[in-house]
Amino acid sequence: MAAAPSRKSLEIFVSRIPWTLASKEIKEYFGQFGLVKKCLLPFDKETGFHRGFCWVGFNTEEGLQNALQKEPHLIEGAKLQVQRNRKLFQGRRPNKVTESAS
Repeated sequence: MAAAPSRKSLEIFVSRIPWTLASKEIKEYFGQFGLVKKCLLPFDKETGFHRGFCWVGFNTEEGLQNALQKEPHLIEGAKLQVQRNRKLFQGRRPNKVTESAS
C-alpha cells in the first residue's frame, strides 16, 4: 500500500514588505532561490494597499531551504523578515483579503 502524499508546506511567510512592491517583484526576487509556485500578497479593500506581508510557495524543498538560509533579504533597501510557514494557508477572512492579480 502506497503512502499518502505529504502535505508538507513548502512556503515561507514574508513580512515587512514595502508598500511599493507588487507580487511580481516578490516572485522575481525569490525566484533566485528556486522555482516559485505561488505568491499570495493580500490587499486591504479599504485602502487599496497590500497589507505588508505575503506567503511565497516553492516547488521544491531545495528552493525553500535556499531562501531560508539567505540573510538578510533586502529589496529596495528594505530588510524583509522571512520565516518558514508552518501551516498550509487556508484563505482566512475572504471578505477582507483578496489575492493580487499577478
